[in-house]
Amino acid sequence: MSNKPSIVLVHGFWGGAAHWGKVIVELNRRGYGSLHAVENPLTSLSDDATRTQKMVKQVDGPVLLVGHSYGGAVITQAGDLANVVGLVYVAAFAPDAGESLAQIGEWRAAEAAAAGNIAPDSDGYLWIKQDKFQESFCQDLPADEAMVMAVTQKAPVASTTADTITDPAWKKKPTWYQVSTSDRMIPPDTERQMAERMKPRATIELDASHASLASQPTAITDLIDQAATALS
Repeated sequence: MSNKPSIVLVHGFWGGAAHWGKVIVELNRRGYGSLHAVENPLTSLSDDATRTQKMVKQVDGPVLLVGHSYGGAVITQAGDLANVVGLVYVAAFAPDAGESLAQIGEWRAAEAAAAGNIAPDSDGYLWIKQDKFQESFCQDLPADEAMVMAVTQKAPVASTTADTITDPAWKKKPTWYQVSTSDRMIPPDTERQMAERMKPRATIELDASHASLASQPTAITDLIDQAATALS
C-alpha cells in the first residue's frame, strides 16, 4: 500500500473522529497503514479547516481527504494544500465559493426531515435532541449504538452554519461522492445536486441514513479504496 496516499478522515457535526471507527478498522484490514482521523473543535469553518490542515501537513507524501457531513465543507476549504491529491465526500456538504451550509439548506422548499429535531442551547451550540437522535441521524443503526452516539454527540457552534467557503478545493482536485438515499439530515436530492456540479469521478448511492460511515462501512471503504487506487 506504500504507493497509495495516506488517508485523513474528517468528521462532521454531532460527532467526533470515533464516528469513523468501523471504516478505520476496514481500511486497516485492507492494508492501509497510514490512517489519520482529525478531531475538529466544530467552533468555526476557519478553525476546523486550520486544524485539518495542521494534520495534513504532518503527513509525508500524498493525502486523500475524506469528509462526512459538515466535514465535506471542511475538506472543501482545507483541501488546497499541495499534498492533497483527492477528496471523498460521504453524505457531505460540498459548498461553492461564497456559499455556506445555511445557504445550501435553502436550495429546496422541503427542508431536511430531521430539521425540527435540532435545537440551540443558551451558549449558542446546536444539539440533536437525544430522544430523536436515532430517527434523525442514524435510523439504520442498532438502538444501543445510536444511544451512544446521542449521548456523546459533539455540538457545533451554531454560527458555523453561516461560514462561507473561499476557494473550493473540489474545483481543483479529483472527487468522489456518496449519496445516502434515506438521509434525514441532508435531503438526498441536495446531496445529488452537490455531487453533480462537482463532476466527481464516481458517485455511489447507498440506502443508508446520514451515518452511512457507521451503518455501511464496507461500502464507504470500497469508495475510499477506489479513490486511493485511482490516485496511486
